[in-house]
Amino acid sequence: MDPATLIGLLLAFGSLYAMITLEGAHVEALLIPAPMILVFGATIAVGLASTTLKDGLQALKTLPRAFTGKVAKPQVVIDRVVELAEKARSEGLLALDAEATEEKDPFMQRALQNIADGTDGEELRILLEDEISTKARADRQSSKFYMSMGGYAPTIGIIGTVVSLTHVLENLSTPDTLGPMIATAFVATLWGLLSANFIWLPIGGKLKRLADLETERMTLLMEGMLAVQAGSQPRLLGERLRAMVPAHEMGTGKPAKEGKSGNSDDKPEAKAA
Repeated sequence: MDPATLIGLLLAFGSLYAMITLEGAHVEALLIPAPMILVFGATIAVGLASTTLKDGLQALKTLPRAFTGKVAKPQVVIDRVVELAEKARSEGLLALDAEATEEKDPFMQRALQNIADGTDGEELRILLEDEISTKARADRQSSKFYMSMGGYAPTIGIIGTVVSLTHVLENLSTPDTLGPMIATAFVATLWGLLSANFIWLPIGGKLKRLADLETERMTLLMEGMLAVQAGSQPRLLGERLRAMVPAHEMGTGKPAKEGKSGNSDDKPEAKAA
């Protein structure tokens, strides 16, 4: 679990609470049911109206992933691919059939099964690329749903304010109540801006980042599996895959150290007596 989204939202709302307190205002003044119902209810409604029902429901199902979603670390993926490469070189590609039955990742499982079945390399690449493209398209759709809600919310808040101000103009004969009524009218605009920038846009951005990371992971696996099928040397394969990953995502700012299984030619020659 990556706590970045939860921490960020808590800090954002904490900053808002600090401002309200320092200004001498009260949180209860913002927790008015009518504008909150309009902003949140109408935003979700127009978000659903802007897409298909299936896409909208799928996006709602992916909401928890913004808080609990995680992607396997690149080093874990590379280590697994290198392990499979070593087994394929020592026992043959048919040995990967047993690995496929034990593999929990559906994407890698299908890749291993196709390799063991003798699928042509180019056909396997096309198959895996199509699967990556389909998964990325579905993940991006969920992200777009929340990003669109972030665009609708401020305008819906303004609509709520206009409706409330219309009510204010109907009561000009009671000037003593105008101040509180005007203040209440702007609460809708506040919640529109607040929900967009504190909730919907961050969630949409997080889902997009998770989708990008998942695409990178699957691409790394695809290149690794194709190299295993081609009989690449495990150590060189590991170096190639590490070169595809930014240093900060590997957890270190330095290139990974080479293993101890290097060729004897890499050792310095002994000095002549």
